[in-house]
Amino acid sequence: MKKNLTVVFAAVLAAASLAACGSSETKATTAAATEAASTAAATEAPKETETAGETEAAKETEAAAEAGSAVEPLAEAVDIKIGATPSPHAEILEQAKDELAAAGINLDIVVYNDYVQPNLATDQGEIQANYFQHQPYLDDFNAENGTHLTSVGAIHYEPFGIYAGKANDLSNIADKAQIAVPNDTTNEARALQLLQANGIITLKDGVGLTATKQDIVENPHNVEILEVEAAQIPRSIESVDFACMNGNYAIEAGFKPSDALAQEDASSEAAQTYANVVVVSDSDADSEWAKKLVEVLQSEKVSEYITNTYEGGVIPMK
Repeated sequence: MKKNLTVVFAAVLAAASLAACGSSETKATTAAATEAASTAAATEAPKETETAGETEAAKETEAAAEAGSAVEPLAEAVDIKIGATPSPHAEILEQAKDELAAAGINLDIVVYNDYVQPNLATDQGEIQANYFQHQPYLDDFNAENGTHLTSVGAIHYEPFGIYAGKANDLSNIADKAQIAVPNDTTNEARALQLLQANGIITLKDGVGLTATKQDIVENPHNVEILEVEAAQIPRSIESVDFACMNGNYAIEAGFKPSDALAQEDASSEAAQTYANVVVVSDSDADSEWAKKLVEVLQSEKVSEYITNTYEGGVIPMK
């Protein structure tokens, strides 16, 4: 562009110089030079216009792409309190706060360290939602406590794992070794299924995800199953040989996925069944804000954060 303008400018100067001489021949030469300069300028102008047009079109395309990937905001912004256990749930919510605000949801995260209070608080209207549990736990909680809570969407699952305590070799378990498992119905069954998958015990046929330690029919190592409140297992791991832990409590206690001696397979019934869900009261199940909350938490941006942050310890639902 600069080079072409230089040529044009030089041609104009040459034409002016020749015109000063005054001869007819010179005037003819001058006219020819002027015409050449005009032609060069005319040729350059469309290129400049075309380049500007292309740049503007590219900007418009980029803006359209960004707009297409954004979550459409609610017609009217809302303030929502949501209960969550510290890791990974509260961390994921914290990461999604800006996207949620852009979608019209101003989020206030209330952190709980157990599985009971956030459900009671949601049912009683102290908070509007919670994010910490899987569907089987929610179903059992409703049945046992008379609460009216419902899932509005699955966000991720956390592979259940067996972790080393006083021992670290699952292939050489000592007789009467102690193994801690969660004491709530659904998570105990999950732990027992994982122990069975690793050849430590055998359960009755058909018990599936309702198994309890009374359903053990073969126990070649005479292992002692200790039922412990899920949140307390990481604190008691040094006093047992092995511990079966929920992924979130393992993460909170500083364990990495690679620390597990065995984990649920991603394609297992348990992994698919125990996806962690966003829960609201029945009366809010069809609310626009609940749908928007799930939409943002299931977005590609949040999924990438989960994948990159937890290295296999937390897996986004597809």
